[in-house]
Order: sequence, then C-alpha cells, then structure tokens
Amino acid sequence: MDITRRTALKQAAFGMAAALTPLSASMKAANAAGRKLRVAVVGLGRGLAHISTLLTLPDVEIAYLAEVDPKRLSHGMKIVTEKQQAPCTGVPDFRKALEDKTLDAVFIATPNFWHTPAALLAMQAGKHVYVEKPGSQNPHEAELIVAGAQKYGKLVQMGNQRRSGMRDAIAALHAGAVGELHFARAFYYASRKALGQGGANQIPSPDLDFNLWQGPVEAERAIKEFVHYEWHWLWNWGNGELGNNGIHTLDVLRWGLQVTHPHSVTYTGGRYWHSDKQETPDTGTACYNFGNAGMEWVQSSCSPRAAEKPLAECMFYGEGGSFAINGSAWTVYDPKGVKVSEGKGQGALDALHIGNFVESIRGNAALNSPIHEGQLSTMLCHLGNIAYRTGTVVKCDPKTGKLLNNPEGEKLWKRAYRKGWEPAV
Repeated sequence: MDITRRTALKQAAFGMAAALTPLSASMKAANAAGRKLRVAVVGLGRGLAHISTLLTLPDVEIAYLAEVDPKRLSHGMKIVTEKQQAPCTGVPDFRKALEDKTLDAVFIATPNFWHTPAALLAMQAGKHVYVEKPGSQNPHEAELIVAGAQKYGKLVQMGNQRRSGMRDAIAALHAGAVGELHFARAFYYASRKALGQGGANQIPSPDLDFNLWQGPVEAERAIKEFVHYEWHWLWNWGNGELGNNGIHTLDVLRWGLQVTHPHSVTYTGGRYWHSDKQETPDTGTACYNFGNAGMEWVQSSCSPRAAEKPLAECMFYGEGGSFAINGSAWTVYDPKGVKVSEGKGQGALDALHIGNFVESIRGNAALNSPIHEGQLSTMLCHLGNIAYRTGTVVKCDPKTGKLLNNPEGEKLWKRAYRKGWEPAV
C-alpha cells in the first residue's frame, strides 16, 4: 500500500506522542508509594463510577463527597466508609471542600451547566480537576475553562475515557491500517423513554437543595421533574444527546482524522418519538466538513434500530478500506468489506483514564485528554447544537473555530448567569 507524504508525517507525529503515553496506574504503583493524594468527588450520579475507580487506586484517599441531594450523598458515603479506612466528609456544597488546603484534586460529575463554573472555582482554590464530559455548557465556557487551566497552572482532564481506552486502536489507524483517511462516522442508538419514565434512581429527594442544584443557571421553569437526568433535554440546562453521548465518539473521530476546527457544520433532525416537554432532538445527523476530510454522527436516541446493526460505534474510511472501533477493539476491512485483521487494546476505560489523571498529578505521566484538547471536541457539539437551533449551515474560521457571518449563532455563544454566579478567569 502506497503511503503519501502527509500520512508519513502523521505517523511520525503519532510516534512522538506515543513516546509520552503513560503506563497504567497499576504499573506505576511502586513509584507512587508514600505519595497519597486527597481528592473530592462532586455529584453522585456519574460520580459513583469515579468513587468505584478511585477506591481501587493505590495511595488515593477520597477525602470529601459533595452532593446537593441528601439521599445520594448518604448512599455515596456508605460506599466509601465501608471500603476506605481513612475518614471521608460528606458536604452538600462542594465549595466547603475547596477550603481544605490539603486537598489535591476535585472530580466533577455534576450536570453540564456546573462543569466550567465548578472547575474554575476548584482551580482558583489550587486544585487539579478531572471534569466529566462535555466540560462546558456553551462555547464561551469552553474558552473559559481552557483559559483557567492555563492561568492557574493546574492539570485539568476531561472525562472522555476513550482517549485512554482506544489508544492502541488509534495507533493502528495512524500507522496506516487503511491508508489515507477521507471520512469517519459514529453512531448512537438507544431506547430512551418519554419524560418521567426513567426509573426511581432519577427521582430526587424531597430535601434536595434546588437553589444549589441550579447554581449558576437562571431559572427558566420548574425543574423538579427533570432532576436528576432529564435536564439533558432542555437547552437552558443541557446540550442534548450531542453533548451527552455524541461527545465521546465525535472526539474519537476528530482524534482519528487528526483534524482541529471544522469549516462548516450542519445538524438536522427533530423530536419524533415522544410528545413531552423535552426540547433537544431525539433523532438526527450532525455533519462536519474539515476541508480535506469529513465526519458525521448519526443519532437515534429513542429507537435502537436493531435491524441495522452498525459494524462499530466508530468507523473510518480510507484508501485501503474501513477501520471499525468498538470499545478497545478494532477490525480492519478491505475495500470490498472483507475482514483482514483485528486487534484489542486495554479495557476498563474509567480505570485507565482516571489512573492517567492521578499519575499525571504525581508527575509520572502526561494527561491523555488535557482540557484544551477535550474542548476542541466539545466545540463540535456546541457548533452542532447552534446549527440545529438556528436552522443554518454553521460556517467557521478553520484556524480559530469562530463563527463566520452567523448573528443568530453568536447569540448562543454565551449564556446569562444568576447574579453572583458568573464564572470568570
């Protein structure tokens, strides 16, 4: 297979990056001896997965849990106190934990609209930050959180775990498995129910502090029925499925294609499956043009489309065939669709990604997804949502990612905040 000069340069660049690839936390355990890190976990929905992983890592102490719902806080405290000898303090307001000067890092697993404001407060208090995807609720926050990491000199990793779990697959892709790449696709199919049918674990405690839950966001409507999960489908609080699950695979596509800012973006679809109070689309396709390559994200949140059975969650198309990635495994197909090879990398995405963050704090590794890199991918979600909400083809400056000639889109670049909660660097 002929390899073009551009592909060769890409391979060389990847080789340099691979040299910085960290070893797993377990392989670094000996070097970490006696260097206990004290951490806080904020938000005990997704945060429970953070707790489970942190409890398995050597010399890591969960010093605080923060959660505005007393029921969730009690559940999280029970898990930690049963498995960890060191004391853990539970607080409704995470800002209390930030007052502890011995705290090293904060894990933020709150709703999206809290990601950037909470991360900035943590950095300003001198803490390193692991923030769940998407890391920002709007483009202005994406700029703020990156600027904050630079100003305060803190390590900030976004929770797009595939950046750790798919490294072997992307290495094979960049090594020329299917030659020069031209296009990529990702799929998200699910069976989401109508509003209010998500299960008992989504019902908030009657004692939940809604004022603190709301935090920096201005109240637009009664929110109780959307807590703890379905706020995702309201523009005032969430980013729809594109920012909820699309971020994971859009990041992989951008990573694989080795592209940065798009030239243009479209996102078309609608709410087709349930007549309820949700606003964001349950079905759609987001398309991205990078000039020399393109990619798309196909969404069917309320219908699993079982008959279609995509080959993988991420597909790359090159001169020499197709490259499919599922989890940490990959398969290579020739131009006629015949399987020619396959491979499998490390699993346990959370353990690898959180372990990488911990080892980076100790100075033993480089972050696999530093926030500036993570927010390049999150911006794809923000731009897609702007395209959907304005009904326009969003054109961007490929050097900066800024909007071009889109006054309606500019109105969605930044949001209004409750007085006294405005995030700032």
